[in-house]
Amino acid sequence: MEQMLLLFILIMSVIAFGVMGYDKSQAKKRGQRVSERTLWTLAVCGGGIGAYLGMQMFRHKTKHTNFRVGFLMLMILYAFLIFWIVKANNPVIA
Repeated sequence: MEQMLLLFILIMSVIAFGVMGYDKSQAKKRGQRVSERTLWTLAVCGGGIGAYLGMQMFRHKTKHTNFRVGFLMLMILYAFLIFWIVKANNPVIA
């Protein structure tokens, strides 16, 4: 069960990262954009780490305080969850 949750977070993070890159590309080309609701949904539903890393790497939505703070908080939450799962399955980790 824990491995499936970790895999889910990984997959959602990769998707969120890719969507952030795609939206930045579309913004530069003035093309069809990804809605902010979709970006938030991906971040909340497991992709917080990828969304935050994508925001930083692509320099996308960094002027929006709600994205900067919200995605950072989600990244911290998912990183803590990953650490908690790994620690629970490996008591050697302090």
